[in-house]
Amino acid sequence: MNSEIKPSVCPYDCPDACGLLVQVVDGKAIKVMGDPNHPHTRGTLCSKMVHYEKTVHSPQRLVQPLLRTGAKGTGEFMPISWNEAISYIKARWQKIIAEYGAESILPYSYAGTMGLVQRNSGEAFFHRLGASRLDRTICSSAKGYGWSAVMGSTLAPHPKEVAASDLIILWGTNVLATNIHLLHQIREAKQRGAVVWLIETYQSSAAQIADKVILVRPGSDGALALGMMNRLVQHNLVDKEFIFDHVQGFDMLKEKVLPDYSPEIVSQITGIDTTTIEEMAHRYGEAQAPFIIMGSGLSRYGNGAMTVRSITCLPAVVGAWGKTGGGLLASIGTASAFAMDTITREDFMQEPTRIVNMNQLGHALQDLSNPPVMSMYVYHSNPAVVTPDQNAVLKGLSREDLFTVVHERFMTDTARYADIILPATSSLEHSDMYRAYGHYCIQRAFPVIPAVGEAKSNWDVFRLLADAMGFEEPFFQQTTDEIIDQLLDTPQPWLAGIDRSKIQEGLSVELPLPPDYKTTYKTPSGKIEILSLRDAEPLPKYNQPHGDDAPFWFMNAPGLYSLNSSFNERPDLLDKREAMYLMMNPSDAAHKGLQDKQEVIAFNERGEVTFILQITSKVPAGVVVAEGIFWIQNAPGDRSANALTSQRLTDRAAASTLYDAKVDIRGK
Repeated sequence: MNSEIKPSVCPYDCPDACGLLVQVVDGKAIKVMGDPNHPHTRGTLCSKMVHYEKTVHSPQRLVQPLLRTGAKGTGEFMPISWNEAISYIKARWQKIIAEYGAESILPYSYAGTMGLVQRNSGEAFFHRLGASRLDRTICSSAKGYGWSAVMGSTLAPHPKEVAASDLIILWGTNVLATNIHLLHQIREAKQRGAVVWLIETYQSSAAQIADKVILVRPGSDGALALGMMNRLVQHNLVDKEFIFDHVQGFDMLKEKVLPDYSPEIVSQITGIDTTTIEEMAHRYGEAQAPFIIMGSGLSRYGNGAMTVRSITCLPAVVGAWGKTGGGLLASIGTASAFAMDTITREDFMQEPTRIVNMNQLGHALQDLSNPPVMSMYVYHSNPAVVTPDQNAVLKGLSREDLFTVVHERFMTDTARYADIILPATSSLEHSDMYRAYGHYCIQRAFPVIPAVGEAKSNWDVFRLLADAMGFEEPFFQQTTDEIIDQLLDTPQPWLAGIDRSKIQEGLSVELPLPPDYKTTYKTPSGKIEILSLRDAEPLPKYNQPHGDDAPFWFMNAPGLYSLNSSFNERPDLLDKREAMYLMMNPSDAAHKGLQDKQEVIAFNERGEVTFILQITSKVPAGVVVAEGIFWIQNAPGDRSANALTSQRLTDRAAASTLYDAKVDIRGK
């Protein structure tokens, strides 16, 4: 028996990008552990990754190309060879391009893998093909816009700052589900006497680490932030010296905006009593080093970007940026460390092609013309369940004249609608380069096991397709490792001086931060811009979310045992989730005459979904919550959560409004 321990990286859409140690015996992964030497992972893994080997070697893995034999959506396929699959795709695409043009082909991908090559290299192929481009904004582009409106391209604080804070606010984030390794710093801070608040729309599992839970009405977080600033001004808790030196526009905010956000007004908007609003402002203003950890969910409303702008102003008002342990963490941006244009190759486009927003896929598949979408190529995404307005998406995927290719590891709901399915590798079977958005480490990963069955990586499939389509550019002749070498060798200031030997060994390396990075503001003015002259609305304000004509806000929140639609292939994790629950307040259930554990239907103008009711006081009246996304094949009905969400976009950055939905409930 040949047993080895090999380093790797978690590929999933999580801020932590964990360092892994994989025990491999005779070419098979038998155990996956957290790397104790990784600065952020510190040897621990979440409940999803602790048995990643069960995903990698799942009996449900797709191991050879498949050709559809039955109706779309039935999952009826026959095996074919790779040569047959590539030839079939080539012939169909050539026919489609001849009749409709290359823009009638639409790629669809997002964050099933976060590796820099496997996630992004498909863009080079589709740019060269002349296909439509995808606006990949489903997750947090509104959040990024809100941060940059105030802070520009200023570097986010290092996670270690949290450990030195005396007041930590978890604002719209469940760190147990989506950022578990930040708990290291939170626990260190609590041991030093720090207080932790959770501001959320319901009492998520993160409440167990909070000293105080404040429940805010969905979509009203921006009003709460403005109300806190109103009180900070009224009680002289602002840092006037810091504001004078480092902040643009505070006086205008104080005079023109904040008077409209008294505790009484904010209480009406948010549902939080005036006493609590006063207490929050006082505690925040009096803290030595307050730190806000901001989630992404609060940006997924029609007012999402403005909400993030308002919250991002808070640390500036109290001078938290100038204090060790103070600040705000929204997301850590390290993209500038890499010359990503060497991978995405926009220069391959002969002319700019049209852009299709991924949140409006249902519209694109049914309503776009000149040309219509006649083919989709889906990779590391599952749009049948993760994309808004599921009924519209499934109607589009059901078109017999839509030629759909899906590159996947499992028979997902999207794969069931494919004409051709191509088997994909897991992260343990291919090379890649990783960066994080929850810490400053980067890490290279090499294959630790052979490919399962006939599975191929994203890049290896694009190389085959490029050859079939007659692309002669040398770029498409490179291996994954050659692309990574080029990425690392392209001069970038942030990569200068890092330990290249550790990178080549597959170990984590932390990007260096300048000592004054927290007080160096990369904005046009060189200051924190409460007044943003780049935006049509130069000052923060509260805009109402859209909502729907229905009585209950519907929240599809993160769960502990799934990540978007990933990990639904794991029976052990499905067992822990028990059922596709819809949580509801006891008073609402009593009013509706509903019983715990009965089947109920949530419905609105877009569709209806069957859930199992879970009556709990963790959810406030007027709100219902479903945690995690289920594949339809595991749901109690024939639809899952996104049949209730909308194709509407956010106020800025064209992001999803997945949380900006309301429903009614009836028994089944």
